[in-house]
Amino acid sequence: MRFLIVRLSSIGDIVHALPAAAALGEAFPHAEISWAIEQRYAMLLEGNPFVRRVLSLDTLGWRSRLASIYTLEEVVRSMLALRELQFDVAIDFQGLIKSGLIAWISRSQERLGFAENWLREPIAGAFYSERVSPRGRRHVIEMNLALVERLGVPALQPSEWRFPLPHSASHEQVVSERLAALGVEEFIIINPGGGWVSKRWSPGNYAELLRLIEGHHRELRWRILLTGSPAEEALIQEILERSGSKQATYFDCTLAQFIALVHRAELFVGGDTGPLHLAAAVGTPIVAIYGPTDRARNGPFSTADITLSNDGAIDHTRRARKPAFLPGIAVESVLGAILERVGRDHG
Repeated sequence: MRFLIVRLSSIGDIVHALPAAAALGEAFPHAEISWAIEQRYAMLLEGNPFVRRVLSLDTLGWRSRLASIYTLEEVVRSMLALRELQFDVAIDFQGLIKSGLIAWISRSQERLGFAENWLREPIAGAFYSERVSPRGRRHVIEMNLALVERLGVPALQPSEWRFPLPHSASHEQVVSERLAALGVEEFIIINPGGGWVSKRWSPGNYAELLRLIEGHHRELRWRILLTGSPAEEALIQEILERSGSKQATYFDCTLAQFIALVHRAELFVGGDTGPLHLAAAVGTPIVAIYGPTDRARNGPFSTADITLSNDGAIDHTRRARKPAFLPGIAVESVLGAILERVGRDHG
């Protein structure tokens, strides 16, 4: 039996598909599972015991180089390679036209995807041989599991979800050496970035939060590491400068190093972004700051974690003409949530 998983991007969405892939692999231990994924995120599948073949595609790069003959040749080669593998079932977790098209191009006998109401681009449903309704499922991980359950995979409880993320001794060593150089042993991670402005709490709020945390050094004695992508470094430096914090520092790292880092953290604080979902996957305690996205659908899933949300009180989407930072959540509320979450593990 040969399965094709299609989940191209992004970090959080790939993390949310890992339990379904693991459940599929455990239910069909002799099956061959391949995963079509964007080149830039392929490292998230390194060492995954359930994925035999990683099919790295560069659809994001292709879109920016459409006029190039080399791009056309690359697309054709990738699609021909996809067709040669003769899949029995393709499962599209993404629900876009391009992901549905990839499932169709694979020539899989069965092509599963979500029913129309759950597709980001409803036209994608035209490429499926079967559309599955995840009605009654709130979290996106549960929705993804509904697709593989249609193939006979047993239903799982959250305690049974598995997230086989990459683990490297070399990355662990790099992180250990850098923490030692900073004199950091125990620490909190604050990740102020996000996919678009409207998902981000303002730099001023984060700066004030750092000042308040320093004022509670007895309860929150740990150092604070601010993390983010290279594109977010200026934002992080602004927060550090505005806070004047002596307890906080910027810790720039690769994605693989971040996984090693967040596994050691006492707490993760941030919004709806890939690093938060990695923190949830490895079991790090979380205080999440949400809006406008749905915390019930893609927030932290541990009952011990705390999510603060403006619950869409003000509609700020990624397509807003004048995007503004996430409003409606007070700094004091986030500090209170941090103290409460830390108390649950250290009380």
